[in-house]
Amino acid sequence: MSKKNFKGGLDSLLQPSVPVSEPKTETPPQKKGRPKTVTKEITKSSQDGTKEGETRATFIVKEELLEKLKAVAYWERVMLKDILNTILQEYIDKYKVKPRPEGIRLREQEANQRLIKDSNKRAKLPKY
Repeated sequence: MSKKNFKGGLDSLLQPSVPVSEPKTETPPQKKGRPKTVTKEITKSSQDGTKEGETRATFIVKEELLEKLKAVAYWERVMLKDILNTILQEYIDKYKVKPRPEGIRLREQEANQRLIKDSNKRAKLPKY
């Protein structure tokens, strides 16, 4: 262990030990990392922070199924969302899917727009 140097005394605390030079012009710090290039228009609050063509969704699933899906994702070295997308696409491809009624879709879009505009409002989840 090295000994501390106390030669400066109290004056070293009050005066700078290095001569003061001309003040530096401060440049704003540069942000680190890759620049964000996402220019997509967010129409739903669930799209915030996602890539183009993606949205965030929450589902309730059986724990056993989720563990198996996570295991498949691990061993296949793919993301869980990619496995879910594949499974859902294969399921939908088997059926002729009718679109939802226009009125319901418009009502949902209007509700989502209100949530985006008023950031203080939070969507209330139903109690189960």
